[in-house]
Amino acid sequence: MSGHSKWATIKRKKAGIDAKRGKVFTKYIKEISVAARAGGGDPAANPRLRTAIASAKSVNMPADNIERAIKKGTGELEGVNYEEVSYEGYGPGGIAILMDSLTDNRNRTTGELRHLLTKHGGRMAEAGSVQYMFTTKGQVVVPKSAMDEDTLLMLVLDAGAEDVATEDPESYEITTPLSQLESVKNALASKGITPASADIAKVPQNTITLSDKDAELALKLMELLEDHDDVQRLSTNLDISDETLSRLQP
Repeated sequence: MSGHSKWATIKRKKAGIDAKRGKVFTKYIKEISVAARAGGGDPAANPRLRTAIASAKSVNMPADNIERAIKKGTGELEGVNYEEVSYEGYGPGGIAILMDSLTDNRNRTTGELRHLLTKHGGRMAEAGSVQYMFTTKGQVVVPKSAMDEDTLLMLVLDAGAEDVATEDPESYEITTPLSQLESVKNALASKGITPASADIAKVPQNTITLSDKDAELALKLMELLEDHDDVQRLSTNLDISDETLSRLQP
């Protein structure tokens, strides 16, 4: 399957660092609150909320933080009313970038993201310019220590998965149709496997491999966008060769 990107691996490693700093908690609190507002506070009846809670638990967010976020979403506690906004842009080397955001001030977020893109070799794009290059999928990451490859393949493909990427030395990356995400998670749970993450992803239909110079600029831009408090999900068709990545990453 086309579309597997080194950025997904880099982002997972970065998320682990952010979780230690507590930074990632803010983004999950927003997502839980919005999911609860949109579909109710019962995870059993709200797949988006269920997925958000699972993601929050994967970075060890305390249960009381999760509960408060749900209550803010349902109105039981006072909270900020966030708006969902998707931004599209281009980065160095012509890579496509999707920025799914939750904001309490659209004008502020638009200005800040435009500034970051322009300052670091990119630009904001018109709505629809980039979105069509990506397909919404379920994405589940499982440590390779959890199960051997052949057994995992048989288990998740039978549960409806489309593909399993094995290039990462530490993890399997399972791609599913959105409708089968819960089925794959349940199949893993039946074998006592807890995914490192299970979330909705915008998967690029094709990727672009950049030169060392453009790749370095693109990685810097992506990290800055990922660090923005309002950006919940960052997707790109950036790819980087292993050789380039080893030179750019410490």
